[in-house]
Amino acid sequence: MDAEIEKLFALFFDDTPIAAQRIDTSRGDADFRATFLVETASGGKFVLKLADNDFTFPGKIAVWQRTVEEYRKLGYYCPRIFCDRAGRFPWVEFEGRRCAAYAEEFAPYHPLEDRFSEDFGQNEALYERYRRDLWRMTARIAAKYFDYTDYPSAYCLFETFCPSDQTDEVLENALNWKACADALPPACREQVERIWRLWTENRSALEPIYPKLPGSVFQADLNASNILLDEEGGFVGVYDFNLCGREVFLNYLMRESSGVSGICEALQIASEVYRFSELEKNTALPLYRCLKPLWYTRVEELKEAGSDPAAIRACLEEAEHALTAPIDFAAYMG
Repeated sequence: MDAEIEKLFALFFDDTPIAAQRIDTSRGDADFRATFLVETASGGKFVLKLADNDFTFPGKIAVWQRTVEEYRKLGYYCPRIFCDRAGRFPWVEFEGRRCAAYAEEFAPYHPLEDRFSEDFGQNEALYERYRRDLWRMTARIAAKYFDYTDYPSAYCLFETFCPSDQTDEVLENALNWKACADALPPACREQVERIWRLWTENRSALEPIYPKLPGSVFQADLNASNILLDEEGGFVGVYDFNLCGREVFLNYLMRESSGVSGICEALQIASEVYRFSELEKNTALPLYRCLKPLWYTRVEELKEAGSDPAAIRACLEEAEHALTAPIDFAAYMG
């Protein structure tokens, strides 16, 4: 048993650790994350987490802890987050870094991704099986209108998630699209400028309305590695709250959905347990036109088009269509 991990574990628990498995989830030097799955002499299992990045600190972890408890109150399993024995989330020295430390329950369930095969079609069908559960859960959280934190989720719009971010992710992707589109042949210039004008005008009109939209505090990362299933394959809950924060529900719903049909389905499912306001119904289309037309997938498609005139034209037409199509989202919002 590593003496350093033993010492850190003792900050949180009285039990004696006998083994620890390290999982490195770092994303570059500026985002260090280390997770230790710890077994104890009494047969217990716990998770010890250390992070050195600009979005993990004691105040933020306390929000994660509160949000976990709110999900649990609604009947969804989320591993509890533990303070140290002094009731804090301490800063610790680890491998030459100053890390925020916290502990979690060891989840008795497995993530959805463990059931994935190499067959993409099967994986899509598997994910579809839980879509209704996920959106009903999220809509129930939205209906609580939690406002206990000022920290935004990683899906934030018109603000940044952490100090290292220069813009929100939506604007960042749009700027990347513009840079890529500006390098297209001169024949594309008029359409590129028209698309950019439509997008910026829509975003500017949306900005003063956006803060008035209802929100709550969400887990904010519904990917297959965070969706928990029981042994029979039933949905039980979620984990991994490190992107958690306050969020406009409509933004979260659209960001977590793909394509118009996926958004419409999510809206319809959510409307079974959540009452959309008239403001939300009126703002759904402008919000879609801000989020989706110049998303990172559009940037990748434009890059992949290379110098092929037909492929370039198809990319630009798709982006412009997303900015102008009269989609009746309100019809799915109850």
